[in-house]
Amino acid sequence: MKTRILQVLAVLAAALVLLLAVAALTPIPRDDHPGPEAYGAGASSVQPSLTGLLRAFPPINDMGNTSTPQKVELGRLLFFDPVLSEEDDLSCAHCHHPDYGFADGLPQALGRGGVGAGPERSGGVSLARNTPGLWNAAFTSALFWDGRVDSLEYQALVPLNHADEMAVANNEALAAELRAIPQYVALFDAAFGGGAESVTAENAVRALAAFERTLLSQNSPFDRYAAGDLQALTPAQRRGLTLFRSAALRCFECHSAPTFAGDTFRVIGVPDAPGLPHDEGRAAVVADGVDGAFKIPTLRNVALTAPYMHNGVFGTLEEVIAFYEKGGGRAEGRTDIDPFLQGFDLTEQEKADLIAFLYALTDESALPEIPASVPSGLPVVGPIPNFARDIAEDVNAGSGGGQPPSGGGRTLTVQPGQTIQEVVDQAAPGDTILIPHGVYYERIVIDLNGITLLGVPNDAGEYPILDGRGELSDAVISSGNDFEIGYLHVRDYTDNGVIAEGVTGVYMHHIVAENTGTYGLYPVQSTDVLIEESVVSGANDAGIYAGQSLNVVVRDNEVYENVLGIELENVVNGEVYGNYAHDNTNGILIVLLPQLTSKVSVNTVIYDNRVENNNHENFAKANTAASKMPPGSGIALIAADEVEVYANVISGNKTAGLGIFNLTIAFDTAEIDIGPRPENVYIHDNQFADNGYDADEFLTAMGIPGADILWDISGAGVRVDQPDAVAFPPVLPTSRWPAPAYTLYWNLMNWLIGLLG
Repeated sequence: MKTRILQVLAVLAAALVLLLAVAALTPIPRDDHPGPEAYGAGASSVQPSLTGLLRAFPPINDMGNTSTPQKVELGRLLFFDPVLSEEDDLSCAHCHHPDYGFADGLPQALGRGGVGAGPERSGGVSLARNTPGLWNAAFTSALFWDGRVDSLEYQALVPLNHADEMAVANNEALAAELRAIPQYVALFDAAFGGGAESVTAENAVRALAAFERTLLSQNSPFDRYAAGDLQALTPAQRRGLTLFRSAALRCFECHSAPTFAGDTFRVIGVPDAPGLPHDEGRAAVVADGVDGAFKIPTLRNVALTAPYMHNGVFGTLEEVIAFYEKGGGRAEGRTDIDPFLQGFDLTEQEKADLIAFLYALTDESALPEIPASVPSGLPVVGPIPNFARDIAEDVNAGSGGGQPPSGGGRTLTVQPGQTIQEVVDQAAPGDTILIPHGVYYERIVIDLNGITLLGVPNDAGEYPILDGRGELSDAVISSGNDFEIGYLHVRDYTDNGVIAEGVTGVYMHHIVAENTGTYGLYPVQSTDVLIEESVVSGANDAGIYAGQSLNVVVRDNEVYENVLGIELENVVNGEVYGNYAHDNTNGILIVLLPQLTSKVSVNTVIYDNRVENNNHENFAKANTAASKMPPGSGIALIAADEVEVYANVISGNKTAGLGIFNLTIAFDTAEIDIGPRPENVYIHDNQFADNGYDADEFLTAMGIPGADILWDISGAGVRVDQPDAVAFPPVLPTSRWPAPAYTLYWNLMNWLIGLLG
């Protein structure tokens, strides 16, 4: 009997050893990260330039289908030729008509069996979605409203073979029909070589794609303004541009220049079209797609492509703005709306200004000629009047031809009776503008490069005041490169203190920002950012925020009574040191958020900061990312990679001194399009005291107690050398652990977490 027991114990011991060996040798899963060339962080401004608004277009997505004049000409003829349809009565141009921005002017497209083209089309199969325009489709890697294909070649095949559209049942039969037309044989041979053998459906869609990649809209009034012709926009359009990139509207977060489009998918809550079933959007295409999420369309030539949205439910730009003004689907009680869409309140003049700016994105200078005939001899769509063109011509009445500002290197001083903006508008790149002590009730917009905006303190050292009176949305908006601002007191704006959007070279210093709405100091999609010696309070999101930026230094600032003291969001190469973050909801947040242009948060160091008593109630706007932050957090690292935290004093934070978490703690997995795990995080030599004494219910409800350091065991390469800190889990891996021990620990802990649910 004793021998039998020993045998069983030996088997169990062997099994345990085997289990431990498997756990020690099973690789820890790691996130897939894009390479540095695809990080997406930082400015894309063109250098040299006069303004920071001149941005580089992304590479054309040609899928290896190198364009030639012969391919383009073949594609142009095929685009207008009904021969590509099964019944020889429907061309690409019937639904993508050049006079309507290569859309069709209908709420939903009409496919097979219809009569007419563009907005004059009637009858036939009614499709579920609005026809998207084709301008600048060359730059996108997500085609159709749901992003189901990644190239124009594949996009062309879908309507070609769809039973409700061009309905070609046999691609080889189509090729045979084309081969029977001598002119097409010659055109295919010129484009691809190989005589009649080159006439294939595959080469037809390659030629169509080559033609569509010539539909580039890059010379609108906005583009000329961005290139330095400051007379290219009317005053109303300049005001509209200001609104477009303000923190109140945040249009630029999704519709970024220069494409004014995006390849991400957002839920904005567009109502279902009457008589049509609910459209799941992205959720119907990929397993992790979000219900009701659709691709961000371009705003280039948007004035020509009404009606709007994926199902065409809004007939005018005014209706679209009214929808956004109400917070999109939030007005109908939806809670899953994109956090950037918060709603706003515009005057009628501001709405008109915003629409005027959207008209400034109109450019048809590359409009191709409609062929008088096509090789098949079938009827070709003709021109169709579009009254929106006449409106665009009237609205785009900027004189243009303005001479770029000359000079530079001057010092201009705001005189009594002048506004700051008046002096800014007189400046040239390289000028410094001095603001004497006083109170200024205005919003300032700077587009020129090399502008320095400095306050002149009085004898008591008090800064000049920019006061929004609780009415103006933003104090300063700059898109000019090499932008410096300092020695100013900014207060009582509704949405933001100082914005630097898309800027290369940002220097913000000696600024007091209080009660400025969402953010105090706010560089976004910028490169080479330094923020120092400033004091920020009262922001209902982040006091100091750097988002989707490259090379950011935040040092020697004081942030207090904000929801987030300092936030680096989707930043590459961040340095946060010498700051005093106290009495915020969260002191310092390093985070990677989904559905943004920048796809990583990587290479951040946090050191020599005092992070104390960050226990303020969370007063962020509902449904924002900031609203999910529990009070009492000192430093939070969420999905951030390659982070080092050392030599900080972290004390009195009631929930946690420092937390390291997976993004799934705050977001549904269906929303996440980036690596959600925090990886390669090193915590060492910090001073912790009195943290975690009254943890927020957000954590305790999950069975997580308060502590100096919290980790959810979700990322590889997390090391903690803090022997005296109170931690959860109680044992954390240190830098001295060998790799097998770390792997064993990680796998066993995650196995236990899985058992506990």
